Amino acid sequence: MLRKTCSALAAVLTAIALSASAPAIAAGPQRDALVTPAPATADQAASTEASQPAPPTDGMTQQAAVTPPPVDTTHYQDDIVALVNDKPISAYDLHQRMALVMTTSNLPDNPEIKKKIRQQVLEQLETEMLQRQEALKNDITVSSVEVDKDIQDILTSNHMTMDQLKEVLARGHVNIATLRAQIAAQLLWQKAVSEEYAGRVHITPEAVDAEMARIAEGQHKVHYVVSEIFLPVDAPEQDGKVLKDAQNLETQIQAGAPFQAVARQFSQSPSAAEGGDIGLVYDGQLAPELTAELEKMKPGDISPPIRSIGGYYILLLRQRLEPVGTKIPDAQAQPATAPTSLPLARILLPLPPNTPKPMVENALKIALAIRSHITTCDVAKKLAQEVKGSMYFPLGDMKLADLSPQIRDAVLKTEPGGTADPFQSAAGVELFVRCDKAIPKIEAFQMPTRDQIEQQLFEEQISALARRYNRDLKRNADIELR
Repeated sequence: MLRKTCSALAAVLTAIALSASAPAIAAGPQRDALVTPAPATADQAASTEASQPAPPTDGMTQQAAVTPPPVDTTHYQDDIVALVNDKPISAYDLHQRMALVMTTSNLPDNPEIKKKIRQQVLEQLETEMLQRQEALKNDITVSSVEVDKDIQDILTSNHMTMDQLKEVLARGHVNIATLRAQIAAQLLWQKAVSEEYAGRVHITPEAVDAEMARIAEGQHKVHYVVSEIFLPVDAPEQDGKVLKDAQNLETQIQAGAPFQAVARQFSQSPSAAEGGDIGLVYDGQLAPELTAELEKMKPGDISPPIRSIGGYYILLLRQRLEPVGTKIPDAQAQPATAPTSLPLARILLPLPPNTPKPMVENALKIALAIRSHITTCDVAKKLAQEVKGSMYFPLGDMKLADLSPQIRDAVLKTEPGGTADPFQSAAGVELFVRCDKAIPKIEAFQMPTRDQIEQQLFEEQISALARRYNRDLKRNADIELR
């Protein structure tokens, strides 16, 4: 089976948490109300509900906690932007998906960004329409319960409630039905690929033996933990356009959009369901041009678009593992003397006196979401600017003796380049970031187990078949733009 959607959406909801603050700490003007959804087409309804629908388990289909004033959407409700095998994609569908992309990718809502992502989002909707049609042709359905379960798993892992999710989506003018439809489309495609190919993919013990022998030969090479974004080039004349699309995505990521969220929205590889995660690779597993780029990167780096087999790749190097046998420095051998001063930055989410406990807890959750994305003090500054009501203070080189015991203990427990756990002070919820250079962690590669190898081989084969399946659907499709 292809991997589940929920782990990728966990990154999406972390990004959502960054896109808006709780009412207790919001300082900017209130945004417009949630756009009233247009009626779903019969094809869309069939995509998200099984032929034997079951009631939702947690009230997800109920109206948001705060009902916004109605908004006139008649100017685009009936407009059609594309026909995919005579099935329409409405202007409302495109409008809503663009809003979801901007909310979950932490992109600013302005005409320039909308212009950049419009065509990419439309192409994604066209692909989903083809995949949905293929699934329905084969009597494959997804129930409300399946969608509800994925969303509930995501909420649980991110310590969010359904009301919080609805509120954040409403701030981005996104109806929760749009998120549910995207999850349902991914689940339908996973089922379609599994039903089409799972029975045909058989990993023999000999294949596992051969792969283990090959990995053993490479155990003395550097290994990389990698995430990818893949944009296919289906015809030579598309090369320039796809390259431009990839460059736009790289620009958005470098500007602070979470890689996992962008991968989920735009990548055309099955790894998109995992936020682009392709796991552990080494020289010989990827195309030479991809490996050559990884060799130049440091953990946390994003590659420029790389032309390779089938299209363009953007890579995120998450971890580097040295060859087997590499001597790892003993942590006890590191200097044990505490520094007398440190370069620091501070993020404050201000709260008024006597703030109710639920609001404090919500502010702490937002602070944790911010902390998970901070890699440098420059990134911390950008994130603080994105979260309404938060404040960023570059403190420079601070003498630890001048700090309160609480802050001093927090920063000393934090590694260089890291961010201390958020805590509540009299001013609100605080985050302290160490601006000194992070010490690279050196780790050595370890041989995987037979079960891990078998799963890896299965996923590689099913992913290649899924790409071919999707390419064939596009080639045989009748797509008309309006």
